[in-house]
Amino acid sequence: MSTGKTSAAVGTESTVDTPVVSVADLSIEFPGVRAVDGLSFELAPGAALGIVGESGSGKSATALALLGLHHGTGARVSGRITVAGTEVTAATPEQVRRLRGATAAMVFQDPMSALDPYFSVGSQIAEVYRLHTGATKQAARSRAIEVLDHVGIPDAARRAGDFPHQFSGGQRQRALIAMALACEPRLLIADEPTTALDVTVQAQILDLLHQLRAETGMALLLVTHDLGVIAGTVDDVLVMQHGRSVERGPVGRVLAAPEHPYTRDLLAAVPRIDAPRQLSLADRPTTPDPLVRLVDVRQDFPAGHGLLPGRRRTVAAVDGVTLDVRRGETLGVVGESGSGKTTLARMMVRLLRPTGGRVEFDGTDIGQLPDRRLAPYRRDLQMVFQDPISALNPRRTVGESVADPLRAAGIRDERRIRDTVRDWLSRVGLDPDRYDAYPHEFSGGQRQRIGIARALVRSPRLVVCDEPVSALDVSTQAQVIELLAELRAELDLTLVFVAHDLAVVRQVSDRVAVMHHGRLVELADAETVYTDPQQTYTRELIAAVPVLDPALAAERRAERAALRAAG
Repeated sequence: MSTGKTSAAVGTESTVDTPVVSVADLSIEFPGVRAVDGLSFELAPGAALGIVGESGSGKSATALALLGLHHGTGARVSGRITVAGTEVTAATPEQVRRLRGATAAMVFQDPMSALDPYFSVGSQIAEVYRLHTGATKQAARSRAIEVLDHVGIPDAARRAGDFPHQFSGGQRQRALIAMALACEPRLLIADEPTTALDVTVQAQILDLLHQLRAETGMALLLVTHDLGVIAGTVDDVLVMQHGRSVERGPVGRVLAAPEHPYTRDLLAAVPRIDAPRQLSLADRPTTPDPLVRLVDVRQDFPAGHGLLPGRRRTVAAVDGVTLDVRRGETLGVVGESGSGKTTLARMMVRLLRPTGGRVEFDGTDIGQLPDRRLAPYRRDLQMVFQDPISALNPRRTVGESVADPLRAAGIRDERRIRDTVRDWLSRVGLDPDRYDAYPHEFSGGQRQRIGIARALVRSPRLVVCDEPVSALDVSTQAQVIELLAELRAELDLTLVFVAHDLAVVRQVSDRVAVMHHGRLVELADAETVYTDPQQTYTRELIAAVPVLDPALAAERRAERAALRAAG
């Protein structure tokens, strides 16, 4: 890439052998919590290091410290951090400011919150470039278009004028990477850059990071809780637990023969698309009798802004889907963002009234029933949502939130309500004495357990889980899935499991439905879908799933590159 870049940033070293990152005895303390405890590691120029661990392991706190982002937060940082010759812990605010973006840049997990919604994507990239290089407005705009094009944004000159909400999730992440690359940094820090992305988009972003590293020679620090993400992306792995490094080594060795018990536990919890299915949600006797039947179901939404006055246009989010959900089974529903899977799930429990077609529950068409006539069915139709923190009222105790369905059913006996809720908190693995605690006092996995308790407190017959584990660490994912398995067996539940993680869906489902552009493109038992997919789209989804073998990951990356070049 051409640059027009000014002289090297403050404190950079020209010696090739000098580590671009050197961390010695790093400790980070927040009030009452030591997030990082005596951490030391180095990263060579052009190398790639993955830092993995569960939430609370200290991995993100470490990444933020490399750019001095704990300054002014009340955190106590001790030890020594040197990035491209700048000693971050002793640097002046001006030196740290010049380091960020010019010499070292960061890509965050949530691009929507990292981009300003009031400014075009191109102008935000151009502003970063001007800040660090002193370039003219025209040169900065040209640079913004250049890097947007380089990260694969089609029609970059036009899209540079678009705003963040006009980009898809994957495109926003590419835009953040473009912003990070604008000044040709020597170090790119990527903090959970693919957590919220579909499997195919995740593969594209990881391939892009690999490509950019090869082209620019920059070093890469990839922070993630997903061991599958690192297999084909980094050279070495550093595993963190409770703020400490418990294992470090070449990625192939760590994934194939982990030495520390914690690393082995993390690997064991990773859902594998190529491993035999476990006896969990799947492999339980079912009956061909349908509990839910969808017949030619359709859901139309307004097409969006930009239409001429008086002209109405709609988009079919779900377009003529017909399928049954059998009593006692777990039906997995997979597809990319925009495939219609969540819209389909919401129609199953009548949170959405279909535009057309029939939604039958236990033989009754509830699709077009007025809301006032749905009350008899609400007990049997429940949903577990993706984000438990937004599904729980932060101003109400978790006990009161779990009790809401009981009160909505007309139960007024407070002792009975409290006893029932305490029983359900216990059944989902939580301390019933925390009835009066608030959502922020619980971890992500615990909040999801609270959401499950609320969905099940009235003993429903159908539970639809919409991405219930997508934001959780792999070990917490495994715990939540096992909890659902136990409750399904105990309560004779019928489950619909909606997810973009195909490896998770394979482990939990009896049958799998594949959605694409609002249509049902494949439906079969799980083994058939994964071992003998009939549709090209299904094969593409499966091929994009991360694998734990670095050699196989490299082969798949090469195959994807060949397909992109050919098409």
